[in-house]
Amino acid sequence: MILAKVIGTVVSSQKAQNLDGVKFLLLEKIDPVTLKGKNDYVVSIDSVGAGIGEIVFYVSGSSARFTKATEGKAADSAVIAIVDFIEKDGVYTFQKNK
Repeated sequence: MILAKVIGTVVSSQKAQNLDGVKFLLLEKIDPVTLKGKNDYVVSIDSVGAGIGEIVFYVSGSSARFTKATEGKAADSAVIAIVDFIEKDGVYTFQKNK
C-alpha cells in the first residue's frame, strides 16, 4: 500500500463500457512524516468515496482489481482506504480531524 494525497479528479467521457460510472482520482505520493508531495502522480479508481485533500492508501498492479469497484475492470490502481492518522515514533504526523 502506498500513501498519497487526493489532489484532483480525472474525467473521461470515452472509456471502456465496464468503466462507466467509475470515479477517477488524481493522487500525489507523499512523505508520511512531512506530508509533502513527491511530485509523483497516479490516476486511481476510487473504491471508498475519497475526496480532494484527503490522505489515502492505494494499491497498484493486480491488487487493484480486488475491490468491489474494480473487480473485472482494467484497473492498475485503486484507492482502498482513507487515512485517519499517521503516527511515527510516538508522534502524530497527520490527524484527519485536526
